[in-house]
Amino acid sequence: MTFNFLFSFAGPEMIIIALIVLLLFGGKKVPELMKGLGKGIREFNSAKNTIETEIKESVKDVEK
Repeated sequence: MTFNFLFSFAGPEMIIIALIVLLLFGGKKVPELMKGLGKGIREFNSAKNTIETEIKESVKDVEK
C-alpha cells in the first residue's frame, strides 16, 4: 500500500515535476533528454523481448 502511495502521480504532481525539469535543464536541453530517455526505453524493451524469446525457446527445447 505504501509503494502505490509513493509512485502514484496525478496531474498536479506531473506539472510540478515538469516545471522542475524545465528549470533545471532549460528549454533547449529537455528535447535532448527526452530523446535519450526514449532511446533507453527502446533498448530496454528490445533486450527484454530478446530474453523472453530465448527463455521461451529453451522451454520448448526442454519439453521436447
